[in-house]
This record gives sequence, C-alpha cells and structure tokens, in this order.
Amino acid sequence: MTQHYRITLLPGDGIGPEIMAIAVEVMQVVGQQLDLSFEFQEALLGGAAIEATGEPLPAATVETCKNSDAVLLAAIGAPKYDTLPRHLRPETGLLGIRAALGLFANLRPAKILPQLIDASSLKREVVEGVDIMVVRELTGGIYFGQPRGVFATESGEQRGVNTMAYAESEIDRIGRVAFEAARKRNKRLCSVDKANVLEVSQLWRDRITALSADYPDVELSHMYVDNAAMQLVRNPRQFDTIVTGNLFGDILSDEAAMLTGSIGMLPSASLGATNPGLFEPVHGSAPDIAGQDKANPLAQVLSAAMMLRYGLDQLIAADRIEQAVMQVLDQGDRTGDIMSTGMTLLGCKAMGAALVKALANLA
Repeated sequence: MTQHYRITLLPGDGIGPEIMAIAVEVMQVVGQQLDLSFEFQEALLGGAAIEATGEPLPAATVETCKNSDAVLLAAIGAPKYDTLPRHLRPETGLLGIRAALGLFANLRPAKILPQLIDASSLKREVVEGVDIMVVRELTGGIYFGQPRGVFATESGEQRGVNTMAYAESEIDRIGRVAFEAARKRNKRLCSVDKANVLEVSQLWRDRITALSADYPDVELSHMYVDNAAMQLVRNPRQFDTIVTGNLFGDILSDEAAMLTGSIGMLPSASLGATNPGLFEPVHGSAPDIAGQDKANPLAQVLSAAMMLRYGLDQLIAADRIEQAVMQVLDQGDRTGDIMSTGMTLLGCKAMGAALVKALANLA
C-alpha cells in the first residue's frame, strides 16, 4: 500500500530553488522505488517572502507548514536585505518559523566522509574518523530572551540589551533529546556551557547532570564553551554527541561543520514535540553563484534524507539516498566547492542526474 506524505517546500533565496529542485527529483525517484507518494507544496520564506508580501514570514506559510508532514527548507538571505529593520530581515523569518512550529531541538551532524577528507583545512590525522552530532537548543536562550533591544540610558547613551535565559523545562526537554541521540550513537554526551561565569549556564549544568540519572548507560561530561571551541580543532575525535544552548550551538555547530572540509555537504534537522520537523542544509544562500548551475545540492539532498529518517520514519528511503550520495562521491563526481585534482567537475543539474543514476543502480 502506497504511503502518502505532504511535504512543504521552502526554496527561499539565492541557490535555494536550484538545490531544492534536485532534492525533489531525488525524492520522487526513491518514492517510486519504495512505493512512497510525496505531495509537494511550496511556501514563501525569507527574501522571497519579502519581495512578494513585504514580510519575511507570512501567516500563510506558517499555516501551510503546520498542515504538512514535514518541511524542507533550502536557504534564505541576501546582502540587499541587510539594511532592512531587524523585524523585516530574512533571518527573522527563519527564527519565526522555528518558534511557530515549536522546533526546540536542532540536530547537526559533522561526519568526515573518506572521499573528502583532504578537503578539510585540518590534517588528515586530526580529522580522520570524526563523527559528531551537535544537539543545539533552538527556541530559547539569548536569541529569544526578554528584555532585548537598544535603549536610551538616563545620560542619553544608547545601550544594547540581550537576555540569555533558560527555564528548567526548556533545558530538560533538549537534554532528553541529546541523551536519546547519544544512546543511539556511542553513548557519550558532552554538555557545553559557561557555568563558571553565567548563572543560566550553572542551571543548565545542574539540570543536565540531574537528567543523567535516567540515562545510566550514557557517559556524561561537561566542558566550558571556550575550551570546547579549542578542543574541536585540537582533538575533534574525543566528541561523539554535544548538547548546548542556542548561541553556543550556533557557533560550535558551524565550527564542527568546517572540520569536514565543506559546509556545502552538511544537513540538519530541527524537531519539536508535535508539529512537523524542519530540515535544511547548514550552508547559506550563496547569492554570488545563484542561477549559474554551480551550487552543490548534496547538503540539500542529505537534508531530505534526514527528513525521511527523523521526520517520516522512512529509514530505507533515507539509507538509499545516503548511499547514492556516497556512490557519486566514490566515482569522483564533484561540484566546485569540493573539487580536487583528478575528479570530475559537475554543475548542480549534472550532480542531480548523477544521483538519479546512482539510485537506479541501487534499485
């Protein structure tokens, strides 16, 4: 019996529509192979939404996303929007859709692919075998805390204020996601905070420590964020699963991503308790190459695989897409961002065609 899923697509800006088209094509092929039916519906987010409606997150987009089984996002933003007021910028739309869907947990893998190990800026002996999952709290912390803004003091001076705040319940729910993720991996969890100077981090550490009693099979450690940033470069293999707050997770997950050599290869998943999850590549919209058929669609395709795995529980379909990606890399197909001597340079569309062929070989 055919299983039917409604997928909301948010192509966004820059290279977004190009890489989204490849992901859709790949999903349609694997769907035909495994008797899965996908109903795709597009909605506006970011700059595309600003151009069409004057706001980065239209109410219609939120409604469409909520009425789907999963949401697949490409990329948003462009320099021309940087001068807009904060509430009208594309990034505000991204924060808004995460909040509207209650997506409090962001899973970002950083795994060294053996075919691309020499693309890393670090030595082979440092990064070989690295396989890290960063679990980032996504709807709390300093990005959402109140009060926030720029205020005039009594002396007339302007003072910028942002508030880092976490309630016990917010820490507990992201902690449980992280412990469960660690349990499915190598059963090691490192909680990253700044408990030596921040009260909110001390509460974070206390709650994560208390939660560990429910997961006796998971080895828990704690690390200050500045040391964690250093250790990710010095000895990244020591990490398996990392859990941390919104700001620290934003920074550390990008750092971990670059261990792999190309941020253009990495997917992510944002999950909540009830609403559909949102799945997206970690790279930006690359407006400098938009429309030139130069974009790397692999992170978008791998995000679709994460959507199948974590959002729709279609593990075989996810495995098949990931195997197709490995196959095209094994045969030396590369886009410009991961190109190396002796490999075959492909554009975005040609890489999509190579993936479709690889899927056919797996059937």
